[in-house]
Amino acid sequence: MKQTSKRVIYFEDDKDMVELVRIILGREGYQVEGIAEGQVGIKAVQQNSPDVVLLDLMLPDMDGWEIYRQLKHDKSTADIPVIVITAKAQNIDKVLGLEIAKVDDYISKPFRPNELVDRIEEVLAGRNN
Repeated sequence: MKQTSKRVIYFEDDKDMVELVRIILGREGYQVEGIAEGQVGIKAVQQNSPDVVLLDLMLPDMDGWEIYRQLKHDKSTADIPVIVITAKAQNIDKVLGLEIAKVDDYISKPFRPNELVDRIEEVLAGRNN
């Protein structure tokens, strides 16, 4: 059964990618807000408390790892799950993300639509257990 009104903030500067994710997740009842700027996105996360943050590591104005660090050091956003979605698919990048930074998940572009939905639902289910 689909759960409705899960809120997602997606840090991504590629408008087509945001629209693709909005379509994929919209079918599952998610509301997706795409934000291309780091500080604007951090403020949006602080104000809106989304269920999950999707984070591209390569934004024009701010490094994705810096966004992640700021979110995790703020008490109001520290518990919000973060899934990295990036074209940086080297093994070292995944190790950095999953083992060192402790992101909730790491998805390499390109990804299959059902992979995105499944991984988000797994992270959210893990938070609810």
